[in-house]
Amino acid sequence: MHLHDFWFLLIAVLWTGYFFLEGFDFGIGVLTKALARDRAERRVLINTIGPVWDANEVWLITAAGATFAAFPDWYATLFSGFYLPLLAVLVCLIVRGVAFEYRHKRPEERWQRNWEHAIFWCSALPAFLWGVAFANIVRGVPIGPDKNYTGGLLDLLSPYALFGGLLTLVLFTFHGALFAALKTVGDIRVRARRFAGVSGLAAGALAVAFLGWTQAESGNGRSLPALVVAVAALTAALVMNRRGREGWAFGLSGLTVVAVFAMIFLALFPDVMPSSTDARWSLTVTNAASSPYTLKIMTWVAGFMTPVVLAYQAWTYWVFRKRIGTQHIPAAH
Repeated sequence: MHLHDFWFLLIAVLWTGYFFLEGFDFGIGVLTKALARDRAERRVLINTIGPVWDANEVWLITAAGATFAAFPDWYATLFSGFYLPLLAVLVCLIVRGVAFEYRHKRPEERWQRNWEHAIFWCSALPAFLWGVAFANIVRGVPIGPDKNYTGGLLDLLSPYALFGGLLTLVLFTFHGALFAALKTVGDIRVRARRFAGVSGLAAGALAVAFLGWTQAESGNGRSLPALVVAVAALTAALVMNRRGREGWAFGLSGLTVVAVFAMIFLALFPDVMPSSTDARWSLTVTNAASSPYTLKIMTWVAGFMTPVVLAYQAWTYWVFRKRIGTQHIPAAH
């Protein structure tokens, strides 16, 4: 395997890991309005991700940094062409982080309600926009011979891209509902399982339609097994949720997220950003990659640091593994 192929694989793993972890964070944010009935339940949901949400976002920083270092032309074209949607994602992530920290600083109802609105919208919008972005990446966007994006904002809002955004929004909400069921006790746990059953059916219908569309237009022999795994895992997650096997259900919903984005990257390879203008102008793992020496140094660094980061994050989840409920929330909050 060439180093540029290895780094494409590693970047795919980083982005997929980010969506596996941040996916249920987004879902919990949506559920603060869609599931929680009062302020105490909203606090319970927020506390389920309180110790881990910021560590989950490290995967985004690492994925973007690795893309910049390993494939600078891909990074430049992606982040300049998708500037407005990605700026909206960045602003939402900043505001959501502030909302988590500031919501409980004052007891006034209006103060807390405004920050709760921010948590909801700044979770739902990125969940939608990430799907729009990756749908555009796999299908292709206007790129000129100089490797620059030549389209406008409306070129990113095709029916296919919007459909991809709707899928990620519903899928992440389903993923978050199963995480809530896994991490809570009492009535909110029961309602989270019920909500997961409904949202999972919607996610399944959207996944079959969107992934089938992707396979028909951009897929290949590598991406088809990932499609099958995604649909099978989502179906199994619904079955496990119905049986009350919350750990299995959450693991299988995570596998669904992994399989969806694995299919996107498998359908994309060896391109990293296809050109819808002319296939000869597409960015590939060879013409968009850094020098072999740069990739070699990066490989040594990644080989040393990756196990450390994974071990630390696994330890964090183990320490904060217990369930919580409204009885653990102080009355003032």
